[in-house]
Amino acid sequence: MATDLELKELVKEKYGEIALQSKEQNETSCCGSGGCCSTDSTYTIMSEDYTQLSGYVADADLGLGCGLPTEFAQMKQGDTVVDLGSGAGNDAFVARSVVGETGRVIGIDMTVPMIEKANRNVKTLGFTNVEFRLGDIENMPVENDTADVVVSNCVMNLVPDKQKAFTETFRIMKPGGHFSISDIVLKGELPENIRSAATMYAGCVSGAQQKEEYLRTITEAGFVNVTVQKEREINIPDELLVKYISLEEALAYRKSGAGIFSITVYAEKP
Repeated sequence: MATDLELKELVKEKYGEIALQSKEQNETSCCGSGGCCSTDSTYTIMSEDYTQLSGYVADADLGLGCGLPTEFAQMKQGDTVVDLGSGAGNDAFVARSVVGETGRVIGIDMTVPMIEKANRNVKTLGFTNVEFRLGDIENMPVENDTADVVVSNCVMNLVPDKQKAFTETFRIMKPGGHFSISDIVLKGELPENIRSAATMYAGCVSGAQQKEEYLRTITEAGFVNVTVQKEREINIPDELLVKYISLEEALAYRKSGAGIFSITVYAEKP
């Protein structure tokens, strides 16, 4: 089994590759669309459509999310927002359109090519209140009590130590602040071949927790009023399943009731 450090390096490598590709390339490779696509068909299984949201920047959208956390984040003008795993800046720029000139947005990502891409985007846009910092979500380069709102899109499940990541999230939030985080969780047991496949890990599946465990981790970090704002099942095409497991295993999986779900979760810091 890979160590936490090895898993982090894998994610860095995969998302470093993704940062150098277009959204269209990502959607037709096993590195993009949450890793859940085939090389000969396009499946945007995990991600949702951002194009109608205020502040949308096409060059920042790599099709890597699994929800629309900014839609549920209850941000307001003047807020300081921290985006965890900010990638090329997609959610950060949407957040900036809400918090306005008097607000502030900080994106954190551990992948150098993503930070470089995000900084190119922010320079092109001319924003002075959006910044991107290279850092680890388990040890964030952000001061205590900074954020009014934290958002994150399909990132926490890639972090090996989720308890530490949520504890860090708690630390950087102001008392009375809140988060809206979209992520991938599991219900029931997935076939081991799917959980252990490296490309599926970088695509948000193998690192995912059981839903109840995920919600418990949030509560144990000190958050209150934990609420699932949205939930949808992720349908994995048969042609992808049989790349990792046999046809017999795929049929058994379909009948088992187990599944992969995108959830958007809200929680508050007392």
